[in-house]
Amino acid sequence: MAAAKKQTARGRKQDRARVAGGQQYEIAYEAKKTRKSASAVKKAVKKVGNSRKKVERKLGRKGR
Repeated sequence: MAAAKKQTARGRKQDRARVAGGQQYEIAYEAKKTRKSASAVKKAVKKVGNSRKKVERKLGRKGR
């Protein structure tokens, strides 16, 4: 029997660093956060990928 793998926070941290372009709540959250329209957020995700930092930079808010 194989030993269970140790759980790490890596997956959760990676999830927080991404914007899920197809998830309405993710788009709405980012739009509210950056004060941009949902369509602007979708375009930014399509243009620069799903990195939250890059999307926020594209929308005019500095990524952390």
